[in-house]
Amino acid sequence: MVSAFTAFAAFGAFWGVWGASVPRVQDQADVTDGELGFALLFVGAGALPAMMLVGRALDRWGLRVSAAVIALLGLVGAGLALTAVDLPALCAGLAVAGASSGAADVAMNAVAGRAEKLAGRPVITRAHGTFSALVVLTSLGTGAASAASWPLAVPFAVVAALSVAAGAALFTTLPPGAAGQDEQAAPARLAPVTRSRLLPLLLVGVLGTLAFASENAHQSWSAVFAQDELHAGAWLTTVAPAVFAGTVAITRFCLGGLNDAHARPVLLGGAATAALGALVISVSPNLLLAAVGLILGGAGTAVLFPTLLGIVSRNVEEAYRGRATSIVGTVSYMGFLLGPVYVGVWADATGLRGAMVAVAALAAVLLALTPPLLRLSGFTAPSARPAPERADA
Repeated sequence: MVSAFTAFAAFGAFWGVWGASVPRVQDQADVTDGELGFALLFVGAGALPAMMLVGRALDRWGLRVSAAVIALLGLVGAGLALTAVDLPALCAGLAVAGASSGAADVAMNAVAGRAEKLAGRPVITRAHGTFSALVVLTSLGTGAASAASWPLAVPFAVVAALSVAAGAALFTTLPPGAAGQDEQAAPARLAPVTRSRLLPLLLVGVLGTLAFASENAHQSWSAVFAQDELHAGAWLTTVAPAVFAGTVAITRFCLGGLNDAHARPVLLGGAATAALGALVISVSPNLLLAAVGLILGGAGTAVLFPTLLGIVSRNVEEAYRGRATSIVGTVSYMGFLLGPVYVGVWADATGLRGAMVAVAALAAVLLALTPPLLRLSGFTAPSARPAPERADA
């Protein structure tokens, strides 16, 4: 279990440093805003295929694959900081970073899912809380390093060291070999992904898409809303995404102990709270009320994807865990990519306040679809759990 939290900490540190370093990376590469937007498309282009491939690797060779991809993530980040000196180099670096990040995302969620099933108590939501907390901490730390004029590579080097340490922890605590196989035997041929297996995961992935779209819409646009609609100063503008991310972390730690019997109420309550938060932001006349909306939005979206992933993890057989996690994660990741674009389209058509209403509509659709899609998926009742084997997995 400890190694799962360590992996999420390394992943959160990477994204916190990257998010805070984007302006400096842009300056180093000497690219315009439009060129940066083009380059960022390579993150998704690298991530999506890697997410599908690593699921098969986990099922064929075992969860120790996660040790390699977590360690690689930090090293790739350090390489990106050193080599992104023009647009082609930036695009190539972001494609590799996206692939490493996507692979690490699936791997660490598979590790957390196994830990939750073996421990017999919730792990995934609090592990995601560790991710959110590290995003906030490393964002602030990277900002301080930038203010002190430290080289861009310094915070990425720290993340690389943390990622290698997390990879080592995973390698030493996870069992060798693929699940359900004799460690002395050659890896068995993977069972095919049949329609009966695929459809339930796709249905949960649709819910995950809506959840991620709502979450990343707030994370990506809250600072812009504070600046353009509320005319906040530069420092106060940076507070908005920190308030959101901090709320997400706190909520995940506080509610992460709820067991699977509460999964549906948590999803419905989270979607309703997220919708209310977006509506509050849309009508907020000042930064204080907008912060209330961000807190509601953060608290609501915080529980959505971890709860969905927990439902799948508790019901999937161990030999299929990697592919199941990658399918749900890849479909859900589309929401992460498209959420900010969705807000941008609505902002052009109706203004940012209208776009926040559109974000509320996403959460409302999630609220409406959760009961029927969960029922159709068959992931509606807690599955029987075996006795815990190891608590440190």
